[in-house]
Amino acid sequence: MNVANGLRLVGKFARTVLQMAQASNASSQRSSSEPTGRRPTEQRTKTSAFSNHRSDDAGDYAGCPDMDYSASLPGGHRSGEMLWTWIPFEDDASQGKDRPALVIGADGGRLLVTPATSKDHDRDEEQERRAGRYWMDIGAGDWDSRRRPSEVRLDRIVPVQVDAIRRSSGRVSAQVFGQVADGIRRHWND
Repeated sequence: MNVANGLRLVGKFARTVLQMAQASNASSQRSSSEPTGRRPTEQRTKTSAFSNHRSDDAGDYAGCPDMDYSASLPGGHRSGEMLWTWIPFEDDASQGKDRPALVIGADGGRLLVTPATSKDHDRDEEQERRAGRYWMDIGAGDWDSRRRPSEVRLDRIVPVQVDAIRRSSGRVSAQVFGQVADGIRRHWND
């Protein structure tokens, strides 16, 4: 590549970066009444350390909830049930993903769930721990159409409105639920 071609390539790259920055700036100045393509949520606020472990409507549940496999929960759901629902991203609660989650309890009229994944985090366990994410294997089940082994997060508990549940897709055994509950207790009580 000669110098002239290299400079043209750098110029194209610089124009592309400038256009992206201008587009990003324009979208951040959009009025709140304009559609953003994101799922609407309430403004996220911090949870007080003195809030009896309750969350606000948009944030995660803070602390260790009561967990009982035989508990009667809102909407007729049961602890240990795997369901599909919208889980907001941690860094931006206005965005998220429809994903499987394990019901571990309730907070008022909301279910408390911990996100599940079929990604094997045993391979990147140290990286996940450094990022403050802790996972536990729960095996395979009906919640995954290909019945891949799954893991649940022990450090993240998300409150979910019953009417936000897309579908129920099985239940883990009492033994697996007990192991998850013990893992959550260890995480939150250490």
